[in-house]
Formats: sequence, C-alpha cells, structure tokens
Amino acid sequence: MTKLDKIWFGGAVEKFFGTAPFKLSRKEDPATSHMAAQAIDTTKMESLVYETIAAYGPDGCISDDVLAKLAFLPYSSVTARYKALIDKGFIEVIGTRKGLSGRLQRVMRKIG
Repeated sequence: MTKLDKIWFGGAVEKFFGTAPFKLSRKEDPATSHMAAQAIDTTKMESLVYETIAAYGPDGCISDDVLAKLAFLPYSSVTARYKALIDKGFIEVIGTRKGLSGRLQRVMRKIG
C-alpha cells in the first residue's frame, strides 16, 4: 500500500490510524497468525497509544509510562504500535531515558 499510496495519493493514506492486516503477519506464518491479524482493531489501538503519548506533552514519555497508563491492555498490543506511529509521522523519538528496569528506553512525543 505504501508505494501505491505515494504514487496515487501523495502519501495521504499513511496519515490515518490503522495498519492493514497483511502487514501484521508474514506469508509463511500459520493460519492462526493471519486470523489474529484480521481480528486486531489497529485503528483503535494506534489512536489510543498516540493519545497516551500526546498527553505527556513536549517532554515526551517512555514505554514504561505508556504501559502504565494502558495497563488494561497486553504489553505486545501497545508496544507494537510505536513503529507504525513513527513511520506514519505521528510521533518521534527525541532521546532516551532510564526505565523501571534501569535500561534506556526511547523517549517519544507527538509531532506538531
């Protein structure tokens, strides 16, 4: 979709929340992975993760912050959304900060 989007729509389609199910699993993955990719509401998930990050303002937040606010969601459902949001230009990485584990995590903030 990315190449088609850039050719026909000038990249405008990428600016929407949500990821196509075919991008969430590999061709060689088992059928259960493809079914799971179809079942995920990525539009809702990306929007929720974006709004959580945006609420932290210009100083941004780390993954531990986002996970604490969205504790009712599985870890992988939240962290899998970061790349899509970065690739679509909704959020950016502005540095690193120590997390609860003592390891560095990326500091993310909304763009604009």
